[in-house]
Amino acid sequence: MHNRRNFVKTIGMGALGFGLFAELSSCTNNASLNTSVRFTGLPRSTPEAQGIPSSAILKFLEAVDASEQEFHGFMLVRNGHVVSEGWWSPFAPEYFHTLYSLSKSFTSTAVGMLVDDKKITVEDKVISFFPDDLPTEVSDRLKAMRIKDLLTMNTGHEARTMDAMLNAEDGNWPRSFLAQELAHDPGTHFFYNTGATYMLSAIVQKVSGQTVQELLTERLFNPLNIIGTDWENDPKGINVGGWGLRTQLEDIATFGQLYLQEGEWLGKQIISKEWVAEATMKQVPSQENDSDWGQGYGYQFWRCKPEPGFYRGDGAFGQYCIVIPPLQTVIAINSESKDMQASMDLVWDHLLPALGAQALTEDASAQEVLANKINTLSIPVKSTQETSPIQDQISGKKYVLKENDQKAKRFMVAFSRGQCTVQMERADGMRAIQCGQSKWLLNPDVELPTPSILTSEKHQKVFSKVAASYTWQDDQTLIISLKFIENMHGDTWTCTFDGNEVKVEFLNSIVAMQADGEDERGDWEGEFL
Repeated sequence: MHNRRNFVKTIGMGALGFGLFAELSSCTNNASLNTSVRFTGLPRSTPEAQGIPSSAILKFLEAVDASEQEFHGFMLVRNGHVVSEGWWSPFAPEYFHTLYSLSKSFTSTAVGMLVDDKKITVEDKVISFFPDDLPTEVSDRLKAMRIKDLLTMNTGHEARTMDAMLNAEDGNWPRSFLAQELAHDPGTHFFYNTGATYMLSAIVQKVSGQTVQELLTERLFNPLNIIGTDWENDPKGINVGGWGLRTQLEDIATFGQLYLQEGEWLGKQIISKEWVAEATMKQVPSQENDSDWGQGYGYQFWRCKPEPGFYRGDGAFGQYCIVIPPLQTVIAINSESKDMQASMDLVWDHLLPALGAQALTEDASAQEVLANKINTLSIPVKSTQETSPIQDQISGKKYVLKENDQKAKRFMVAFSRGQCTVQMERADGMRAIQCGQSKWLLNPDVELPTPSILTSEKHQKVFSKVAASYTWQDDQTLIISLKFIENMHGDTWTCTFDGNEVKVEFLNSIVAMQADGEDERGDWEGEFL
């Protein structure tokens, strides 16, 4: 399927799909601040006080809603102050969000800390860290590969490395990476390669004795009050590095503000100015086009189109940490975007022109309109018809399911006071999800495995709370919509009732974005007995 292959290549990782159920298991210049004071959050300000019209932010939000891009949260920081922030329901500030490849910029930071400590250099050879994992014959190209080549995606590969790594029988990802063919001399060919970032994570753990997450918790997360993160691991307990980190949106903004301040925080140099400059400059050419991905690549940071000084960390489906040093601005975004360039263009077209040099007169009326808009942000739900003539007939009936790949045994829907309870029974227990009638309803006590662009059985499953809604598509067809609010993706269950029979079809949001996508889960078919 050509389109599907292009889609996952663009994302830069593996294939897609997921199992439905599994075992449940004031910061502009801080040099004078007291370094013993723990950071407790970015200060807030009105947009006008930092030179931005509230009306411009409103137009940005209206443009987002008018686009085909699904935003989950945004935060605009100017001169070290949060001037605007919002979340599209059912997403909310307290939830952690999957970062995908924005994780890479955090892994780069851990590497930079070890460089600052003089424990490694970017010129160190990769094979020197893995003497027990080398192939029988070590090629000259593999011998030449440096940490810098991992950082800049110039390893010499021309095919994705993660597929083989994820499926390595012995779970030894470094060995799998080092065994793969190098089609080019390291340092000469840009190829976006998530396996390279994993190797950086493995090197950090080899050298420091800590996972990337442990190192960053001690030296980055704690000083910046970034609490509660989690990070996926490989089978040997090494953080995957190139994806898998979950944080709150303000954590992304805070990380960007640290880089804007050249690594300084509360009077302490968290990471050296030299590393910040090296990591965020154009180290190598990137894609050969005029997009925001064609402006050059640093050490796990991308350069941006509008000005030479702009850079960002980003992740699949639109996870952004945009840093604009000339204008003292950081923009953090979480989303499930169909078109990442279109999302970036919304920022460049609507927010960038609004960043004025001087404070503006306060505009209480515009601020109120903006606040009202932010308070009503929501991801649209499917809404066709509220009820069906068969709703009372099927409510509470348990359908016995034929054998299926998800090992579900029974299925039931029950309706009461504008809510629908969807209940599934497996050998290991019952699952129940509450759905709002054409509105999102949070299930705080329900966690399900999330959709992912990785399908290997060895890939660590990640669980998330869900929000759900329902509507009738027609008299016989019930549509259940899910949002995984600690991930980013969604799922749609199409339930067709015909007499005593039911059929349930599944379509996750990753597959739905592809013209020829096909969900790998089989349908459920059942009968009321």
